[in-house]
Amino acid sequence: MVLHPVVAAVTERILARSFATRTAYLQRVAKARISGAMRGSISCTNLAHAFAAERPTDKLALREIRKPNIGIVSAYNDMLSAHQPLARFPDIIKKAAREAGAVAQFAGGVPAMCDGVTQGQPGMELSLFSRDVIAMSTAIALSHNVFDAVLCLGVCDKIVPGLLIGALHFGHLPTIFVPAGPMTSGLSNDEKAKIRQQFAEGKLDRAALLEAESRAYHGPGTCTFYGTANSNQFLMEIMGLHLPGAAFITPNTPLRDALTGAAAKRAAEISHLGNAYTPLAEIVDERAIVNGIVGLLATGGSTNHTIHIVAIARAAGIIINWDDFDALSGVVPLLARIYPNGSADINHFHAAGGAGFTIRELLNAGLLHDEVRTVAGDGLMHYSHEPTLQDDKLSWRTAPQHSLDENVLRPATHPFSTDGGLKVLRGNLGRAVIKVSAVKPSHRIIAAPAIVFNDQDDVLASFKRGELQCDFVAVVLFQGPRANGMPELHKLTPALSSLQDAGFQVALVTDGRMSGASGKVPAAIHVSPECLLGGSIGRIRTGDMIYLDADNGILEARVAAEVWSSRSLATADLSSNQFGMGRELFVSARSNALTAEQGATTFGNTVSATTMEGITA
Repeated sequence: MVLHPVVAAVTERILARSFATRTAYLQRVAKARISGAMRGSISCTNLAHAFAAERPTDKLALREIRKPNIGIVSAYNDMLSAHQPLARFPDIIKKAAREAGAVAQFAGGVPAMCDGVTQGQPGMELSLFSRDVIAMSTAIALSHNVFDAVLCLGVCDKIVPGLLIGALHFGHLPTIFVPAGPMTSGLSNDEKAKIRQQFAEGKLDRAALLEAESRAYHGPGTCTFYGTANSNQFLMEIMGLHLPGAAFITPNTPLRDALTGAAAKRAAEISHLGNAYTPLAEIVDERAIVNGIVGLLATGGSTNHTIHIVAIARAAGIIINWDDFDALSGVVPLLARIYPNGSADINHFHAAGGAGFTIRELLNAGLLHDEVRTVAGDGLMHYSHEPTLQDDKLSWRTAPQHSLDENVLRPATHPFSTDGGLKVLRGNLGRAVIKVSAVKPSHRIIAAPAIVFNDQDDVLASFKRGELQCDFVAVVLFQGPRANGMPELHKLTPALSSLQDAGFQVALVTDGRMSGASGKVPAAIHVSPECLLGGSIGRIRTGDMIYLDADNGILEARVAAEVWSSRSLATADLSSNQFGMGRELFVSARSNALTAEQGATTFGNTVSATTMEGITA
């Protein structure tokens, strides 16, 4: 296998750009390491507090300071279907740890909000910021400094990135991510989207909509479309942070429980007191970040990761930007069609060959770095295998050699598309990203007049009044991190889809986000700089001709240069999103948030001032 020259070039560029910050990060990690159990570095008083409530056998093991202590950080709550199964995991983990000669303690819980519940609601303005709260909560859980390895339990949108960002600040500790798996398939994604659109058009009532939604989201596990949550799970696989094949095994099954127990035993093995020490900092390096981007592109994953992967990388001292995504997207083929990029759900993807097949195809095509460290051992080829239970014994077998359904999953030699379907757009509006893997070619180039809004509810109100029966580009301003926390604007999808299906040329341009489940309507999102920071998107006026060319990466307002430069920037009354639903507690988060391309982190620049470079490097 020869590494693709573009993958090699992007990796080298990241290595050079990150040299100083990555070196500083690794120096901090090295300083945090000690010889022997981590709890051996604290006083007897400290240690007595740490095991005071433990059962006698565990207390004895912790007193002796010879056996590894595994910290469990969990995002459990029983409102999130994806996280409800995590309630059982600590007992499974503790039992398996004892069998491995280790101890496991529940180190702490982190908040976990559901974007599906808050979508289009005021609480959604806390969603992106919850990632950084989770990172800080993870740090609090691990700050007791008595753990030799970590198990992170989480699945959904901001939660896995938050857990990983927090854990990377304890990069000397081996860390394994433990998922809960997807719910079983319910109402098809195509039917769900159709019913939502009919409701938006006034053709169905709320009772019919709720019945359909309840049939789609019907039990424990992750939502089955390929949004941010399932994109998270694939990233944890391809970055070597899950046990191989753990991502898409359904909850409350013998195989799921076996993998959870095996994660605890493997955490003991890769701890400093085990026989295969593998700290997190050595897994998440420049090559793993590139692998993560490649995996995202090859599967048509969520645009939210053009923010999250950047923030994860920064936590490890690695500086990436959207040009890296763009360059890789040009050579990474699209191998999967999972809703919203197709009709299949994540269970169909898994049945067709899943992560193991996909990773092997990308490796064989030279699009991934194989020589990486993972929690399963050295080399990414471990992840071309899938778990199985034989007589209650967990083992791994080679993933299918051929796709079992080429309508869902294809080999690299016969992809759905020769590129990854994610583009960077540039022009007089700034920089933006667009996901085109679910956008038909006929909708990828649009020239239409702008209609400017300052709120997504204003768009929907205009739609309901019948004012949008025309070709237009909806420009939604003041949706960036500094303005209102950058909520997802998925609420707009049914209405805009309805207009597109009616034959109108429709697009969205915004400094906000769209849901990982969006994609049918062309959407130039994350426009940076955002409007509140003086971004040129704030110069657009209703009636301006907007040109969006996803094929060639162009986003511009076709306005005479002298008129454009003379315009004042838009202003808006943002007082309504400063209070209510706890938003007043996030004033400092909004005021400190970095740009979307810098990961939109709210706790400032955690690597160094030099990271402000490289936005166009």
